[in-house]
Amino acid sequence: MDISLALWRDRKGNLSVLRIVTLAVLLWPAVLAVFDTGRGGLGPRPLNEVIHRSGWWALVFLMASLAVTPLRQAGGFARLFEVRRMIGVASFCYAAAHLALYVVDQRLDLVKVATEIASRLYLTIGFVALLGLAALGATSNDAMLRRLGGLRWRRLHRLAYGIALLALVHFFQQTKADIAEPTLFAGLFAWMMGYRILARAGGNALAWPRLLLLALLAGGLTFAGDALGLWLTAGRPPPLDFLPLYAGAALDPDLGIRPGWPVLAAGIAVALLEAARSARRRLAPPRPRRPVAASAAS
Repeated sequence: MDISLALWRDRKGNLSVLRIVTLAVLLWPAVLAVFDTGRGGLGPRPLNEVIHRSGWWALVFLMASLAVTPLRQAGGFARLFEVRRMIGVASFCYAAAHLALYVVDQRLDLVKVATEIASRLYLTIGFVALLGLAALGATSNDAMLRRLGGLRWRRLHRLAYGIALLALVHFFQQTKADIAEPTLFAGLFAWMMGYRILARAGGNALAWPRLLLLALLAGGLTFAGDALGLWLTAGRPPPLDFLPLYAGAALDPDLGIRPGWPVLAAGIAVALLEAARSARRRLAPPRPRRPVAASAAS
């Protein structure tokens, strides 16, 4: 996909419903922020709220770009590949806005901003992630793909995995109290990395039973991480009887949906998509073989 001004058109120049919907989704957070600013719906610290929103959406779209591969392969949604780069570039744009708004919040004092980034670890990590996104965004076009070559381009864009990890660390570090949300993102990221490890194994590694096991593993790790996080934020280690208590809390709807459940549900959904795709392949009639052309000697 070539990133051009006509983002709503496909390679042939035709209007693409998928691209139009994707573009609308990517622009919606910015439009909503402008609307909320105009009506005074951003709370007592509107600039701080927009800073947090832009960073949150940068991470969401980065995760969405990583989710394209499993959805395309297991669900058969091949056309999602057309908008993956668009989603990745949007992640960089929101991350850049995140930094730019922080600079405005510091009254455009670039010396202070540089000092803060150098002295505060979570800001340093976030800035490194932004630099990585900038490198990926600058090469997200067909011209750079041709210049770098397919192999080097793919190797460069695998940096997205490390960038996502840095962004998650940044999110955890700047979250003051409830870490359920960063734990959810971390669980989804762990599942997507597990999927890629299975994909690299080749063969029948992506069969639906293995994807189901991956879902159970990622969901279980997310539940465990959520339980540990609750006790770490409380400032004391968990007692031996805490995990049974947490299990009861995770099943209590009055306490909200714990992050392990969405991770488990997402993994199971992909496993079911793969199972359905495998069933369709088995039930599909065999393709007729083309007749072999008679040789000139016959």
